[in-house]
Amino acid sequence: MITATTMSGVASKLQHDREKAQGIGTNAHAVKYLNQDYEALRRHCLETGRLFEDETFEAEASSLGFNELGPGSYKIRGVTWQRPTELTRNPKFIQEDATRTDICQGALGDCWLLAAIASLTLNKQVLARVVPHDQSFEDGYAGIFHFEFWQFGEWVDVVIDDRLPARDGELLFVHSAANSEFWSALLEKAYAKLNGCYEALSGGSTTEGFEDFTGGIAEVHELRKAGPNLFKIIKKALNRGSLLGCSIDITSQHDSEAITSQKLVKGHAYSVTGADEVDYRGERVQLIRIRNPWGQVEWTGAWSDRSSEWRSVSDEDRSRLKNASEDGEFWMSFSDWKRHYSRIEICNLTPDALTDDGFEKWSLSKYEGTWRRGSTAGGCRNYPNTFWQNPQFVIKLEEEDDDPDDNEAGCTFIVGLIQKNRRKMRKMGEDMHTIGFAIYEVPDEYVGRRQVHLHKNFFLRNASKARSETFINLREVCSRFCLPPGEYLVLPSTFEPNKNGDFAVRVFSEKHAEFEELDDPIDCHVEEIHVDEDDIDDRFSNLFDQLAGHDCEISAFELQRILNRVVTKRKDIKTSGFSLATCRNMVNLLDKDGSGKLGIVEFKILWTKIQKYLDYYREHDADNSGCMSSAEMRVAVEEAGFTLNNPLHQILVARYSEASLSIDFDNFVCCLVRLESLFKTFKVLDKDDSGTVELSLFEWLEVAML
Repeated sequence: MITATTMSGVASKLQHDREKAQGIGTNAHAVKYLNQDYEALRRHCLETGRLFEDETFEAEASSLGFNELGPGSYKIRGVTWQRPTELTRNPKFIQEDATRTDICQGALGDCWLLAAIASLTLNKQVLARVVPHDQSFEDGYAGIFHFEFWQFGEWVDVVIDDRLPARDGELLFVHSAANSEFWSALLEKAYAKLNGCYEALSGGSTTEGFEDFTGGIAEVHELRKAGPNLFKIIKKALNRGSLLGCSIDITSQHDSEAITSQKLVKGHAYSVTGADEVDYRGERVQLIRIRNPWGQVEWTGAWSDRSSEWRSVSDEDRSRLKNASEDGEFWMSFSDWKRHYSRIEICNLTPDALTDDGFEKWSLSKYEGTWRRGSTAGGCRNYPNTFWQNPQFVIKLEEEDDDPDDNEAGCTFIVGLIQKNRRKMRKMGEDMHTIGFAIYEVPDEYVGRRQVHLHKNFFLRNASKARSETFINLREVCSRFCLPPGEYLVLPSTFEPNKNGDFAVRVFSEKHAEFEELDDPIDCHVEEIHVDEDDIDDRFSNLFDQLAGHDCEISAFELQRILNRVVTKRKDIKTSGFSLATCRNMVNLLDKDGSGKLGIVEFKILWTKIQKYLDYYREHDADNSGCMSSAEMRVAVEEAGFTLNNPLHQILVARYSEASLSIDFDNFVCCLVRLESLFKTFKVLDKDDSGTVELSLFEWLEVAML
């Protein structure tokens, strides 16, 4: 049965889509998380003279965690929730400027988040999008604060109260080196609320924080296997205002923040702030500029502030690049940097995050989708029978990159596949799915077509043109590609089929690229069955007379008895018997005079339909099990005359399949009858053939209750 929850979920999605079309979800017009309006709540607190207490994220153990920080854990003994005004005499939200020293780790394994927050402090414009600065513990203080985060395609405004977990008068988690400053601790609390609890933040990658604070797309390059174009990628990223960070792996915990003989710090997040080239003794040398957020402790090797290499470059290059002060910023040769450092993380920013016209900007496309077991969760290519059922997207690349010196002409783009809300589901024992994507070249016969969903045979006959580097259980899989102009099909999937999940696909391209979902149109082309009374033979007429009784018509009750008597004798199909609701749907489909019963002509048409349904059912029961799988049903529904898009196929599986994702004959018949009835009803109501109808509440209920 389709539940009220399913119905309300469909309605919520429609409402969400309408709000997005109105611009809600941008940073300038963020979604109010849990419908909490910061200004209205703050105003109410000031009017009533009470400090805000957030009922949606209570100051209690469940907000701390579910396992190691869960209720009853020894790790939370003695924890109290205290406001900054109770912890210090003169609390500040932000004291002068937000800096790296505002972020010190507490008893939570969320250093990945803290590294992202620290990088955020280096870009004041981006920081201001996350941390609204018009907040304080002075004028208008009401115990309420708010922060904005990017979440899977939209910006969300999260409201919190300022009761923070503490023990013995000290903050339990993130705190500032200056104990009187609280913006970072409050930011962590808002992020914990967004993800369900503090413990849900334990373990992650800095790129995840980068993205949630910027709305950008983050890519990671391991330097030991860096591609030949990495220097060019870094230069382009800097020209686009991207956030760049690099680090040196540690081999043991003792290595953390250990300083090497040439003054590089292991296990420490550096920023990349520049990339350039100079002529040095007849050769062209690539240089990269690094910044240690400590503001001191600089590289002492080649190209460092006081190294001899600077004497052998032109006066112009030296004055343009050299800076001898101990400010934590220094140059290295690109080759030395690759040898000493382990990886670089690049967070490419969206066009709306960059107000400075001096930056080149990516072109951004994004799309949201869902994987649902039995319909659109087809798994990876290892599962050819269902792989084609995954959502399909097409990207149209028309313009090549502006790289006249590049030997390989093509169109550069980055694809990011992000799975939604999985961190929040840790409380329920769930975790990340293993995800990835494949990219196929669109064949000539499908170029320019958008209302089509490619079927199994296409993927059996064609190899992928590119794919994500791996399937992995991270929140996001992201890869950079350069392909010739053309149309390409992107298929995001979980590794195994039948894994429920919501996702977003984003494409950042150097030039404008069209990106949209490929899906079948919604249409009905069921062949009409025409029967005249003269065409009915005596044998059928005599049978009808026996079945119909004295009123010469068949009611839903009689139809149920007839059909169940017939189908229970068949060994080639499985059925639990036709329900009265299904039989009523059949009668409603063909009842021309509104009597709620079928005459002989109507019954003959229905009988012919059922025989056709039986043929479709048996033909697509590939393993002769007597049942159809949900994958087989999708093809059978199309053969019966209906083309439906992915969301409708998801609804059919939710409504008509068993827990095992099998569909028995009576449910299959009910599905086809219901579809035909809905299409016919819509056609009657759509008087001007516009594709839309308008109903009053009574008319809507009348149609829906049929």
